Amino acid sequence: MDDLGMAVAVPETVRRIVSLVPSLTESVAATVPEALVGATDWCSHPADLDVTRVRGTKNPDLEAIKKLRPDVVLANAEENRPADLEALRAAGIAVWVTKIETLEEAFVSLERMFTYACRTDRPTWLDAAEAAWGEAAAEGRRRTAIIPIWRRPWMVVGRDTFTGDVLKHLGVDNLYAGHAERYPKIPLPELVECRADLVVLPDEPYAFSAADGPECFPGHSCALVSGRLLTWYGPSLVEAPERLRRDLGGG
Repeated sequence: MDDLGMAVAVPETVRRIVSLVPSLTESVAATVPEALVGATDWCSHPADLDVTRVRGTKNPDLEAIKKLRPDVVLANAEENRPADLEALRAAGIAVWVTKIETLEEAFVSLERMFTYACRTDRPTWLDAAEAAWGEAAAEGRRRTAIIPIWRRPWMVVGRDTFTGDVLKHLGVDNLYAGHAERYPKIPLPELVECRADLVVLPDEPYAFSAADGPECFPGHSCALVSGRLLTWYGPSLVEAPERLRRDLGGG
């Protein structure tokens, strides 16, 4: 069963994997690189990744995927559209879907993915990631934050997100964690007036930078962070706690 509780007929031996999620692509490339045969155009890590590209996470080239004859396609409940995944299943392709909204879920889901969907051993980098986060317990005063992910219109991280849980482990509480939506559109004046301790500006999906974003929050403490370290679940989890804590101004 994948993370959605769906039975997946994965072959006993997996030699050909297509990944439709950037962080899962990086995970497979770091673990069983010889098996990775396809990935999306958005799969940017590792930098030297040399596999067939199958367009984006939301508009994958289904015919190109079929031609790759994958033993399994790796997907995510948030990143990929159910209709695309169902079309692949209808073509007789095994599709393994992850659902990850917390760090703890990431560790469990990734171990299951490698064991059952990729038919390989638990990777050593996953052990290192769990150890790194086990040592990252926040100490001292907690801070509140808003986490914009887009502008024009402004959108922020809301409820039940991996991003929010990562920050929580680092002592930063998302002010919009109780919002009814996962990624609500919030007018800029409201964001400015909420007086969060911190404005966290990642460089993806919107590429916030020193020249694009902080000027909208005068008088606020703004932290520019790596979107990959904040939102990806994979080998980046090993370095994420130390680097994010530094960039958030927490040591």
